[in-house]
Amino acid sequence: MMDGAWAYLVHLLGWAGPVLLAQLVLLVRRYRGETPRVLRAVLPPALAVTVWLSAADHLAIREGIWRFGEGKHLGWRIGAVPVEEVLFFLVTNLLVVLGLALLDGVGQGEGRP
Repeated sequence: MMDGAWAYLVHLLGWAGPVLLAQLVLLVRRYRGETPRVLRAVLPPALAVTVWLSAADHLAIREGIWRFGEGKHLGWRIGAVPVEEVLFFLVTNLLVVLGLALLDGVGQGEGRP
């Protein structure tokens, strides 16, 4: 396992990066010219939930309910939340909304796997 300030970010990009890339490739193949429209539809909810979860995390960190091991992230923060944690929320939400966009119409004769 990697240790140090880059550990969180490297692990996050390592597990999520390939899946996000695959989802984007499949999305472009499925929707072709409609891809920008689909992205405009799914990105705002992903961003809204990311802001919501980051705000909740901020409150939990400020109240001492939640904390991060020192030296395990870069030290950049948005409020009290490490930037890697905000990216984790964003990546997770993107995985969900892109997955839902890919599954839209599947089983109804409209989707292509």
